[in-house]
Amino acid sequence: MAIKIHLFLLAFFLLVNTSITSNEQEAAYVATTPAPSKTPSPPPTAVKPPPPPVAKPPTPTPPTPTPTPTPPVTKPPTPTPPVAKPPTPTPPPTAAPPTPPRNTKECYPLCLVRCKLHSRQNVCLRACVTCCDRCKCVPPGQSGNREVCGTCYTNMTTHGGRPKCP
Repeated sequence: MAIKIHLFLLAFFLLVNTSITSNEQEAAYVATTPAPSKTPSPPPTAVKPPPPPVAKPPTPTPPTPTPTPTPPVTKPPTPTPPVAKPPTPTPPPTAAPPTPPRNTKECYPLCLVRCKLHSRQNVCLRACVTCCDRCKCVPPGQSGNREVCGTCYTNMTTHGGRPKCP
């Protein structure tokens, strides 16, 4: 029931608003149109013909210059030679990878280089020689580069779960 009252009030408001707006527009229209004059117009008499139009002399058009003929092309354009790519630089020759150590005696000099800067050289040498003997590889340098020797070297761990190979 309350909804009907709200709809009725809304419809009434719109109706009133529309009628006021249309009245304002009509009043504005009436104010802008001229009122008809009260003076009587003279009776129609003989209509005078309009005066003849004055003929204007034709304006002279300036002569257009004739286009000069283009000379015929006798020689076709020369094709550009294909651009040669510069030769790709060849990588410098790398030293042949050292042969893998075959026994513990061959591992020891490689592990000396590897453990040179370690704080506990004896522990490092013992672990390095063990890893070298099992995996037949010692990474280059004094630290890092473990991935060079593959998964055997990188996945070997101590009993505590830490990496074994230096």
